[in-house]
Amino acid sequence: MRIAAVAGVLALAVTLSACGSSAKTADQASQPGANAGGLVGVTMPTKSSERWIHDGDNIKAQLEKLGYKVDLQYAENDIPTQVNQIENQITKGAKLLVIASIDGTAITTQLQEAADKKIPVIAYDRLIRNSPNVDYYATFDNFKVGVEQATSLLTGLKIKKVDGTDDPSVTGPFNVELFAGSPDDNNATFFFNGAMSVLKPYLDKGVLKVASGQTDFATVAILRWDPATAQRRMEDLLTKTYHGGQTVAGVLSPYDGLSIGILSALKSNGYGTGSQPYPVVTGQDAEVASVKSIIAGEQYSTVFKDTRDLAKATVGMADTVLKGDKPQVNNTTDYNNGVKVVPSQLLQPVVVGKDNLQKVLVDSGYYSADQLK
Repeated sequence: MRIAAVAGVLALAVTLSACGSSAKTADQASQPGANAGGLVGVTMPTKSSERWIHDGDNIKAQLEKLGYKVDLQYAENDIPTQVNQIENQITKGAKLLVIASIDGTAITTQLQEAADKKIPVIAYDRLIRNSPNVDYYATFDNFKVGVEQATSLLTGLKIKKVDGTDDPSVTGPFNVELFAGSPDDNNATFFFNGAMSVLKPYLDKGVLKVASGQTDFATVAILRWDPATAQRRMEDLLTKTYHGGQTVAGVLSPYDGLSIGILSALKSNGYGTGSQPYPVVTGQDAEVASVKSIIAGEQYSTVFKDTRDLAKATVGMADTVLKGDKPQVNNTTDYNNGVKVVPSQLLQPVVVGKDNLQKVLVDSGYYSADQLK
């Protein structure tokens, strides 16, 4: 499913949503200011990934700046814990919920409880599935994230030039391996489908070759985005497929945590030397360890999703909803959660490599230079 092109992060398009609960907004509109200073429940998946810490901190700070109280919770990738956290927030009288779900299908009962109490729900970065009680969705253009990862892989292999055109002199075949995110995370399929929309023509022409033969999402997906699982899978691929002088030229990795695990497996198998350099390895989230790895010439690239901008967009949506109005969205067609199309605000990702990380990550103030030493 191809997602329509949308405006950039700094120029978010304005399209008023015709979706959502009219009864809910009417009820809020009849009580102007009733939610001022109210409690907002924010639930994040885990603190094991630094990006979720940034997300939670940014949302909390921006909501509190507007005068709201915030209950910020992390579930450490445990579904029952997140279920309990959401139930507790409802019990505490939350006026709105912002949920980055662990499993987008596991909180249907809690969403119904929220709907019964006229509590709006914003799905944050991960689409909540199989429920009509999701009012809005704030995320990045996840199909484009995959497109950018695959394009970066081709650029790293010199199949594509920096200007985006193909180099006809580079014909391969290049051995590549594919990794995907957690199968219970709706974003993972968008990332993978976006990447495969770019890679498939090169696989069909034989410029790229998946030596292991493992190309379907179910086989290459890594449950809970677990780095150790990715490392084990890469080790198995190297042991079973790459012998007799055959080497890996590139690895499509959808997340920095997986990339670090993949690189560890490669290093243990003799990669990362002058005679056998690391393959081109992609990533996502611009985590410190991976940015340092890029600087060191190990990981090739990452896709940066500025959580400051996503938090700002989400807080703006929340504030508008709590004031009884409809927030700005820029996509009302592509994010079907199995029950309804959820009105969405999409932001744009940026590929970061060695050549632009100073400008994108340091000059923008996302990281200090000392953090990347």
